[in-house]
Amino acid sequence: MSHVADLKNLYLVKENNELVLKQGVNPNATKNAGKHILIVGGGVTGLTNAWALLDQGYAVTIISDKWASLEDRITSQIAGALWEWPPAVCGRHTDLISLKLSKTWCMTSYRAFQKLQEVLPADGEHGHGIRMRTANFFFDKPIEENPDEYEKMQEIEAAKIPGFERDSLLVTKHAVSQEAGVVDAYKHTTPVVDTDAYMVWLRSVVEAKSGKFVTHHIQGDLLEQEDALLRVFGADYIIDATGLGAFEAAGDRTVYPLRGALIRIVNDGTKFPKVNEALVVAHDYAKRDDDGGIVFIVPRNDKILILGGIAQANEGKLDLTVDSPEMKRMRDRCNRFVPGLELAEVDPVSPVVQGLRPVRGENVRVERELRKKADGSLSKIVHSYGQGGSGFTLSFGCAGDVVDLIKEAEEGVEPTPLKADRKTIVIRT
Repeated sequence: MSHVADLKNLYLVKENNELVLKQGVNPNATKNAGKHILIVGGGVTGLTNAWALLDQGYAVTIISDKWASLEDRITSQIAGALWEWPPAVCGRHTDLISLKLSKTWCMTSYRAFQKLQEVLPADGEHGHGIRMRTANFFFDKPIEENPDEYEKMQEIEAAKIPGFERDSLLVTKHAVSQEAGVVDAYKHTTPVVDTDAYMVWLRSVVEAKSGKFVTHHIQGDLLEQEDALLRVFGADYIIDATGLGAFEAAGDRTVYPLRGALIRIVNDGTKFPKVNEALVVAHDYAKRDDDGGIVFIVPRNDKILILGGIAQANEGKLDLTVDSPEMKRMRDRCNRFVPGLELAEVDPVSPVVQGLRPVRGENVRVERELRKKADGSLSKIVHSYGQGGSGFTLSFGCAGDVVDLIKEAEEGVEPTPLKADRKTIVIRT
């Protein structure tokens, strides 16, 4: 079977209120024939929404000023892309509604990634780059002494995430230096995404399903130009997946950048023992240094190891190098976790990648436009932005809710603010 045929044979469908990945003949391929969705934003959120809506039978056009490439990486390619149970280590949720929904969204994505790596190759010319790996999370005191982290660990265990095990001996198993100051740990199996490979693959999925791509920058509040956009593109609805651009596109002044950067290390086993598992530290937030210092060591693929992490709020410059003070501190923290890592060579092609995570004051927004148009009529815009450093972790879950919100809009239902009871958290073993 050809690559394109493989992709056409892979479809997303809503089952038991969850977006599920399946293989075979899509029963909804012509369900919404004649209806057209315009998606603004070409990152992982926008393209995953496109995939889900195409499989609901809609025609889809995605508009973006940039697309994934190795020459000029977009934010989605910079992501650490380690699936995590919320809240992620790179930035905590402050909104309880968003946090509760994220625990649903993340499991939807977990199952989709798990299924994907089971049915299609991760490597090769058309590989999706997703691998299931062990992730180890370390703590500087017994987990019970940190109520938030203890609750998170209990939720992971209750959700029956594969491979979960709490074991303080993981510290010695990985030969972590005493200087790192960690004494407790747990691990579980998790999807890890090679973002360069996956974003190219994801675009190929959308292309195979006849999604259209337009390279253009839309400036200003989408609501103020909604009718013109719908008319120009012949669309019925608009999805706002603009990420950091939602500050302008959604008129959302709570959106701000959280700068992140990664050092790419050659992980071939010659300079230090090859790392095949993710190593992450979640210290108390009060103990973090000025650059939001955490330890984030993740095999990107079979050749590259990424070192993080930095979380600098409201820092919009992309001017970091391996010699920047915060990058040196980050490298030093990571060196204490992997014996010999200080001898490692940086990737000669891309030693440092950096980007701006799109964060929102009240965290993730997946809801219809609540403002009415100038004539008093209901808007046809659905928002999905503010995923911060969890874009991949939440991608399929958020896309499933977008599908529901489009259906709700088609039925003429008045839009309502994001609610935690939108759906029941679905946990399947």
